[in-house]
Amino acid sequence: MSQSGDVFGAMLTDAFAVARGFGRRPLAGGRLPRPVIEIVERDDGLINGLLAESYFCEPDQWPPYDHRALDRVRGRVLDVGVGAGRVALVLQDGGVAVTGLDISAGAIEVSRARGVRDLVHATVDQHATAGERYDTFLLLGNNVGLLEGRDRARAFLAALAGMASPGAQIIAQGTDPYGTTDPVQVGYHARNRELGRLGGQLRLRLRYRELATDWFDYLVCSLDELAELVAGTGWVLSDVDNADAPYYLVTLTPQS
Repeated sequence: MSQSGDVFGAMLTDAFAVARGFGRRPLAGGRLPRPVIEIVERDDGLINGLLAESYFCEPDQWPPYDHRALDRVRGRVLDVGVGAGRVALVLQDGGVAVTGLDISAGAIEVSRARGVRDLVHATVDQHATAGERYDTFLLLGNNVGLLEGRDRARAFLAALAGMASPGAQIIAQGTDPYGTTDPVQVGYHARNRELGRLGGQLRLRLRYRELATDWFDYLVCSLDELAELVAGTGWVLSDVDNADAPYYLVTLTPQS
């Protein structure tokens, strides 16, 4: 039987131990480290596995849109969903004032161990009460998904607006899910729409070893759907970069 807990943090902690060659890590046969895999379970029963090492990629392994995202950064930065700190570390090394935010205590500890100096363990809503102000909010690593869906997007964007300095920007990366012909995916999109949800609104839980999260929503949406979600929130889509379609990079700025 699975236990509730910090799935993401436990997975990153083990992956970091494997990368360093010491510390607690899952073993095969008592000798060789197993690959550390994040299990993603969808509410229709689909299960995928993601190699945790991707959270530790160096810049020469990044997709091109991540580099273009960092070219847009200005001022004080909030890296939302800092994870293992791959983006925050690059910004920090470049002299940028960056704060890493994550709901996973384990992720915060891994980022700290890797050298990220300014870290906050909180949700965006909780951090919005702290009185801090930022010029750039980063939602990279497909973290448009943190908008979750119609019910959550407005509150999430309002929390960022509450921390925004004048002229602030949100730089976010997402994926259009609708180019697929895979019947499992197409059927899932249709099922979601029948339930009144956006087609790519995933309901997931993460699993790692004996741990599992509660079910949560994570949004994979088209640019048209994103524009619908942003409308009336005080933010506007001011720039769209879909040079690497189906992946896209967008900039949101305050509505004038």
